[in-house]
Amino acid sequence: MFSIETVGLIAGALTTVSFVPQVIKTWRSRSAKDLSLSMFTLFCAGLILWLIYGIALSSLAIIIANAFTLVLAICLLVFKFTFKN
Repeated sequence: MFSIETVGLIAGALTTVSFVPQVIKTWRSRSAKDLSLSMFTLFCAGLILWLIYGIALSSLAIIIANAFTLVLAICLLVFKFTFKN
């Protein structure tokens, strides 16, 4: 039987991996024109708060998922500023 932490790790892995195609597409096309700066800024702020929450709870699932998703979201923000169209 899965523990609730295992369920959290699987859920976190799936939601984190969902960002990978967008990062790859943006990198390959060298265009971030269609990415919303305000959405990704707010999203990163939310991920930081989730990371703090996960650390406070010592929840490995919350920490890992939000740390990796934050890295991917920051990549997209960097692309937004780097790839000028």
